[in-house]
Amino acid sequence: MKNGLKTAVLLGGLASLFMMAGAALGGRGGLTIGAILALGTVGWSYWRSDTLAIRSAKAIEISPIQYPEYHSIMVELTALANMPMPRLYISPEQQPNAFATGRNPSNAAVCVTQGLLQTLEWGEVRGVLAHELSHVKSRDILTGSVAAAIATAISYAANMAMYSGLFGGRRRANNDGNPIILLAFAMLAPMAAGLIQMAISRSREFEADRDAARMLGEGESLARALEKLHGYSLQISSNIPPPQASHYIINPLANRRVAMSKLFATHPDPAERIRRLRTQEWR
Repeated sequence: MKNGLKTAVLLGGLASLFMMAGAALGGRGGLTIGAILALGTVGWSYWRSDTLAIRSAKAIEISPIQYPEYHSIMVELTALANMPMPRLYISPEQQPNAFATGRNPSNAAVCVTQGLLQTLEWGEVRGVLAHELSHVKSRDILTGSVAAAIATAISYAANMAMYSGLFGGRRRANNDGNPIILLAFAMLAPMAAGLIQMAISRSREFEADRDAARMLGEGESLARALEKLHGYSLQISSNIPPPQASHYIINPLANRRVAMSKLFATHPDPAERIRRLRTQEWR
């Protein structure tokens, strides 16, 4: 309940930023348009979040015959969690990673990369899949998808504001618009949207780690997997679009990241996640 309330507040903040974007670009009329677009974005994300994530990963759906070990682990885990079987996908990405998507357990999909199946032991793969299934069971895949969609739309609106402020300043000034305010909004709104999205993402990852360890009765397999995945993320580049990066178990863009405050991180510190798993804080 506490996590649900926090997530609702954060998503409300993102939707408010969306409406502010509309107001900055078009006054009262823009505010109304921003509110309509915010609702439309959330609705579109609700129904299409899984399709967007799968297409972004260039993933293909697999059958039990193609990858029997992958399938059998998911059969075991869904039985433990008392959940329906999700659709299973594989992405051609060589960086070891995984994500889950879908608006609810009945419409879920789990995707692993080729790199993950080639580098992890099956016990470690089991830990990763338990983590992803925990996301599905908690129904927080939708939350992350909606946050990503709204943050992307806010960034788009900010770019429009930047363009308007730079190239339409005189015209907007004659219409009581303030190009300085537009430029300030263009710089600050994407940052605020990103911070909210990142806060949602970090909270989801810690909770999925905890739930996966409880499902398996141990945290060591997931801890070992996280160690390997983090190491490979620093060595092997990924073509994952930044708005989709928060869906993955480990930040797929880690090797592009510069030293920044934890406030700006899309994922929790891997060392902290591993520590919690190995000290059994999940119990």
